Amino acid sequence: MDYGQFAYLALLGAVLVFWFFVQDRANLGQKVKALAAWVFIFLGVIAVVGLWDDIRGTVAPQQQVMSESGRIVLPRQADGHYHARLDVNGVPVSFLVDTGATGTVLSQRDAERVGLEAADLQFTQSAETANGTVRTAPVTLDRVALGPFEDRGVRAYVNEGALNQSLLGMSYLQRFGRIEIADDELVLER
Repeated sequence: MDYGQFAYLALLGAVLVFWFFVQDRANLGQKVKALAAWVFIFLGVIAVVGLWDDIRGTVAPQQQVMSESGRIVLPRQADGHYHARLDVNGVPVSFLVDTGATGTVLSQRDAERVGLEAADLQFTQSAETANGTVRTAPVTLDRVALGPFEDRGVRAYVNEGALNQSLLGMSYLQRFGRIEIADDELVLER
């Protein structure tokens, strides 16, 4: 919005508020209370919209680790997908579980976070994605842990293209003896 439109709307709003208050001065106290209530409602809505991702993150079902039974339970999230938080080289990384992906793929941002230097990556391979062909750099992750399950020397790829979230593909998921999707949960067992 440009400043001219904003000034016009602000002036129009000020005139309407002024008219609202002077038309019936006898009930001015009630009008001020009503205006204050609407201001608080408006500010509350702005706060909820601004904090929605944080609120959703605290009330959404979370990843469950059942060490004694060797199970990891991942609830389906609001976006319809399953997400898992793994420790990669000691750094927590959020993955989108993608059973249709052959390999596990790190975004460039996550690759840097886990200690893979961008200058050392060699994008010598390619992968077919929904957005077309992208170049990838094969890497070996020293340590990957999902709950109590720890693996060393895990093969993965770093995506050269834009990737919002790292993908947990079948190259990692096949390490589990059982993968089941039922009742809005993805269950992994070893």
